[in-house]
Amino acid sequence: MWSWLKALASAPAKRQAAAIPDKLWLPLLEELPFLAALAPAECEKLRGLAAAFLADKEFHGAGGLAITDAMALSIAAQACLPLLHLRPLQPGPRADVLDWYGDFVGIVVHPGEVVARREAVDDATGVVHHYDEVLSGEAMDGGPVMLSWDEVARAGDAMVHGTNVVVHEFVHKIAMQGHRSDDAPGGCPPLPRGFLGTRSARAAVAAWFAALEPAYQAFREKVIIAERFSGEPTWLDPYGAESLDEFFPVACEAYFVNRTKFAQEFPTLMPVFDGLFRSR
Repeated sequence: MWSWLKALASAPAKRQAAAIPDKLWLPLLEELPFLAALAPAECEKLRGLAAAFLADKEFHGAGGLAITDAMALSIAAQACLPLLHLRPLQPGPRADVLDWYGDFVGIVVHPGEVVARREAVDDATGVVHHYDEVLSGEAMDGGPVMLSWDEVARAGDAMVHGTNVVVHEFVHKIAMQGHRSDDAPGGCPPLPRGFLGTRSARAAVAAWFAALEPAYQAFREKVIIAERFSGEPTWLDPYGAESLDEFFPVACEAYFVNRTKFAQEFPTLMPVFDGLFRSR
């Protein structure tokens, strides 16, 4: 266990005991300009969320990687960025916005990318195909989050390209909460009441897909043109063209770390994402 958080293991009230010292917080803001650009009140709120997150989660270094205080804090702050103005998952006096991440405890950090062995079944023939997939992160439904430290460490430089592996995987966690709701089918996170002026959960979901599906299809077409016909490369990570389920977290990466450029590239998605992530 890293030095700054050792006391948390025996603290009776962990969240009150997890104040983040300036010597860790201020260098993080210098390293990650998209955090430094937050308003002072937002920055302090994020600081508190990151402290509570660190008190709740357990970090594990893989492949001999030693997790330092600075590494854990960097992941925590970036993971909590989507929660900054998000309403709690469940209403009530004991509501806690960190409940969005309440289905897991462990965060596994690898030094670099991970090669995962996958299998897929051909629907036409029933033949099982095995293949390798290179991962920089992965969020498992009801399970841990895996991250590549190499990717996490380049977040400050990667923001110009609108990419951020931590935001990506933790937005997956937010979206996965929709799997547990009758009102939010797969591909749609639980939406706040009155989302985009709608009057019912069904109308909110319809509004969500009415905005996301056309944006995804247009982006997918641009990726195809870029890759097959030497068209102009897309600013947004082309991985977002894999599926609508991947387009959402890929788009959220850009939304949170390079809001200005994202607004230029996807103006129709700005009110949709604001309606979800700035719901209070």
